[in-house]
Amino acid sequence: MDCGYFDAGRCTSCALMGRPYEAQLAEKQRHAEELLAPFGVGEWLAPVASGERDYRNKAKMVVGGTVDAPTIGILDADGHGVDLQACGICSPGHRAAFPVLARFISLARLTPYDVGARRGELKHLIVTESPDGELMVRFVLRSTEPVARIRKHLPALLAELPNAKVVTANILPEHKAVLEGAEELVLTEQQTLPMRLNDVTMHLRPQSFFQTNTAIASALYAEARDWIRGIAPDRAWDLYSGVGGFALHLATGGGAYGGPMDASGPAVTGIETSVEAVASAELSRSDAALHRLRFEAGDATEFALAAPADAVPELVVVNPPRRGIGARLAAWLEASDGVSHVLYSSCNAASLAKDLAAMPALRPVRARVFDMFPQTTHFEVMVLLERR
Repeated sequence: MDCGYFDAGRCTSCALMGRPYEAQLAEKQRHAEELLAPFGVGEWLAPVASGERDYRNKAKMVVGGTVDAPTIGILDADGHGVDLQACGICSPGHRAAFPVLARFISLARLTPYDVGARRGELKHLIVTESPDGELMVRFVLRSTEPVARIRKHLPALLAELPNAKVVTANILPEHKAVLEGAEELVLTEQQTLPMRLNDVTMHLRPQSFFQTNTAIASALYAEARDWIRGIAPDRAWDLYSGVGGFALHLATGGGAYGGPMDASGPAVTGIETSVEAVASAELSRSDAALHRLRFEAGDATEFALAAPADAVPELVVVNPPRRGIGARLAAWLEASDGVSHVLYSSCNAASLAKDLAAMPALRPVRARVFDMFPQTTHFEVMVLLERR
């Protein structure tokens, strides 16, 4: 894939831009195998390739420029806006929406925030596209002052961008390098964005994390469900469950256990620190009438350590942030004989290797790279661990 922005030095976020995709994927596979070599992975499956471009379902764009000529993209070293509306890794739906949103910024007089001067209102645009082509559009503002103007002109935006189903104002009053604030005002009747992956529908709320690459996320969740078919656990935990991608796929079973959807998977408990993500997951669970699935807001490590011995499941799924699961949870998994299998999905193979070193009783029997982030050095790797 070639990118004019990258070639001109205007945006260098995609560090591997211009390298042949086959070489990118081979290097990620080599890197993963090298890091996990000390643990004797039983079987490496072929890496799951992504499309080279158009793969991002979420665009997190800084708004710069002026109210009459806004830029949607990033800021340069001097704090000036760099327009990236034609970014090739964003979805076509994003690229179609950006010019409409730029016109709306001018119409509603949403003054872009000037980082150096600490003036202005509109800091970021966060746009998520569902597999059905529907959009969630979030305006990240310094204060609530512009909200009345957004409400006033919202019918015009929805008329020009009818696939924008959820529109919100996020309030970020602090001057600091974060993407969004704690307060969210939903301005449309619809409050969640349905994300339909495989045979599962997840309801995404504004501040909930979702995997960046829809096609690869679908493959990841389907593979996870496929891997546990031979295990057939009666109970499972999904720690760091987010909006419930793994938990929902495991709980439905997809017919893996031969019964109807609600009875075909294990009883699953999902644990996640984000209250918004848990609310999303609970809505998805309720919508699917999955009575053997529940979600709870809490810390994954503390939940595991506090669990009574008779509540420990046969299968534990972990999908932690880049830092990994950490020493305490790794030690608990190592010592918990009742846990016969761990399914570990990692966005950082280095922290995965560190965690595996702390769990020698759990042997990696299968592993696969999923290229969630083409044009970058990042990737997802999933490993199935079995107690020796």
